[in-house]
Amino acid sequence: MKDDLRRALVRIAKEDPVALASAVIIITLVTISVLAPFLAPFDPYAVDLSSRLKGPGGDHPLGTDELGRDILSRVLFGGVYTLGIALLAVALASLIGTITGLISGYYGGAVDIILMRVVDVMLAFPGILLALVIAGLMGSSPTNLAFALALTGWPAYTRLARASSLTLRERGYVEAARVMRAPARHILLRHILPNARGPLLALVSVDLAQVIIYAAAISFLGLGVQSPTPEWGAMLRSGVPYMTTAPHLTVIPGIMIVIAVLAFNFLGESVRENLDPREDRLLEVSA
Repeated sequence: MKDDLRRALVRIAKEDPVALASAVIIITLVTISVLAPFLAPFDPYAVDLSSRLKGPGGDHPLGTDELGRDILSRVLFGGVYTLGIALLAVALASLIGTITGLISGYYGGAVDIILMRVVDVMLAFPGILLALVIAGLMGSSPTNLAFALALTGWPAYTRLARASSLTLRERGYVEAARVMRAPARHILLRHILPNARGPLLALVSVDLAQVIIYAAAISFLGLGVQSPTPEWGAMLRSGVPYMTTAPHLTVIPGIMIVIAVLAFNFLGESVRENLDPREDRLLEVSA
């Protein structure tokens, strides 16, 4: 399975220039976000009312906001929050969903029925609305927003992991492990999970783009990250009153969101096509 995954990734890099360019963009965004403390020319929180609402140019290449804070510095640090929230939310959602899905599909019976009914209830509500409610109840902070998004995102991973588990538990090597009385944990972690990794990785890559949009939207609505924290969605919200006089306040963080979402989407679609050829069949099994 490791060799198959490696070959698929090499094939993506060689045969899909759009996916390769998307991967380069993602790596660049993550790198500049990690290095933001060293790359930012100013303190992203420093207020300078004498320089408020300056257009791009001079000492401030991307201009300043309504409090005279440097937009370039805030955009660089904003990547830390926006991408960090997305990565934490998807990591938690995939971990919770994969564990529950593998258990549900492997054991079946009452365990499967109970877990899937919980998933059905969660999926009955629009994800963004449920995340808004949870974020509002938990309070406004980057960590709470990530947890809210994770709590609404795990059912998709559960269904996909369950579908893989239902299919793989009938394979000969799994039956052989049962005959040898291998513990269920060993079978799930050593035999089923490695072979379900492709579809799950494909879902992770596509889900990251959606979570970035959700995180920015919730912050834009005022229930996520709050100003003065330089998160891209919060920056959009702060710039709305100045769209006619200082459009760069909304255009620049908006462009960053679009770039990140498109990069993850293009890469995710390529990964899905190359690593998840059984997606349609798995979704039918999970229904």
